[in-house]
Amino acid sequence: MVFSSLIFLWLFMPVVLVGYYIVPDRFKNFFLLLVSLFFYAWGEPVYVLLMLASILINWLLGILMDGSTRGNKLILTADIIINIGLLVVFKYLGFLAQTINACFGTAIPVVEIALPIGISFFTFQILSYEIDLYRGKYRAQRNVINLALYISFFPQLIAGPIVKYKDVNEQLKNRVHSPQKAMEGIRRFLYGLGKKVLLANVLAECVDRVYALDMNDVTGWMAWAVAIMYMLEIYYDFSGYSDMAIGLGKIFGFDFQENFNYPYLSASIGEFWRRWHISLSTWFKEYLYIPLGGNRKGKARTYLNLFIVFVVTGLWHGASMNFLLWGIYHGVFQIAERLGLKKILERCRILSYIYTAAVVLFGWVLFRAETLPQALDMMKRMLIPWQYPATSVIWQQLFDHRSVFTAAAGIIGCGIFQAFVKKLPAADRWKYSCAELAYCAAIAVFSIAALAGNTYNPFIYFRF
Repeated sequence: MVFSSLIFLWLFMPVVLVGYYIVPDRFKNFFLLLVSLFFYAWGEPVYVLLMLASILINWLLGILMDGSTRGNKLILTADIIINIGLLVVFKYLGFLAQTINACFGTAIPVVEIALPIGISFFTFQILSYEIDLYRGKYRAQRNVINLALYISFFPQLIAGPIVKYKDVNEQLKNRVHSPQKAMEGIRRFLYGLGKKVLLANVLAECVDRVYALDMNDVTGWMAWAVAIMYMLEIYYDFSGYSDMAIGLGKIFGFDFQENFNYPYLSASIGEFWRRWHISLSTWFKEYLYIPLGGNRKGKARTYLNLFIVFVVTGLWHGASMNFLLWGIYHGVFQIAERLGLKKILERCRILSYIYTAAVVLFGWVLFRAETLPQALDMMKRMLIPWQYPATSVIWQQLFDHRSVFTAAAGIIGCGIFQAFVKKLPAADRWKYSCAELAYCAAIAVFSIAALAGNTYNPFIYFRF
């Protein structure tokens, strides 16, 4: 079940809201746990058992760690092995077999296992709980209901933001419910719904049509157009989902970390990663980069640590060579900026924006393509478009007026318009105004109409 579906909007969410505000306070967490498990079981009826087993194991290990005086490191090691082991089995086993076979000429059977939705997200949440418990930042959660809710809470279960236990520990026990907070949650949810349904879905149709073509029919300008559209699609798809998750959290009294801060306004790749998928970036910084030594052990070690982090970042997104190379690609540019490229770019602000946009754009081509050869073919057409002018496809069949208009609106809305409006004297009066109320109502009406009239409703981050 996805947030941008009629069954969620018209059935699941109304029932959950009514139930949540009816049940007594002492049962609210238990109620949210039940509906969260139902939400997950809707798409993964078998793997909900895997999640319950994972919750129970990590709850018990956490209590053991909290009560141990000598074996904490051993317990933490066992916990990490169990959680990473589950992730490897369900997400990477086939990729590892394929890679070993390709490198060494072996014939290891490639086992195809269905990927549990959101396993990368809830695994990282579990690990943050156990690692910070080991670090002594809090006591173990003795109430299994509260820990289970932290791991399985449906707003951020399948696509984040990745929530650290230390940020919601107190909220699990005591959180604020108010009409104003609920209103802010609804407002935020509707903004995210509009991003997903009215922008990302429209762009996704166009992008998928082009990527389904035979490469001989893809011209240079088509490659550029679809690259830009996918760059917008993935931003509005994922940031829209994050907005909806944050909004739903507020409705239930939770405050989650922001996950996006207009990343396409970045002037460097380092800045891009401080603005894009912030919860993932901060997780890797806190639980991988700093434990590896961060920047405390000399420049060479710093570059190595950065490289390792981005290799893992690429693999976290998916078990394929494309994702691995995408992570390495961003890591190389991060290192290049630290080696002096950033100082050169800072001499010309416009050049730094163009450079960052170009690096991110080509990176998304690698991210989106089904195979590495397809990604390289697309990049080749973008770099030398004049050599690929011919096609047997009518361009109107791929890029209709609606998709072109949506792309234009998407470019303006990914930070440019907001930066301009922020400087206006009346900007502060927009929030909660009658005009914004009408705007949110329009988003709701048009989004529901779009969902009712079109079954095309993909979600990129289900893959991760």
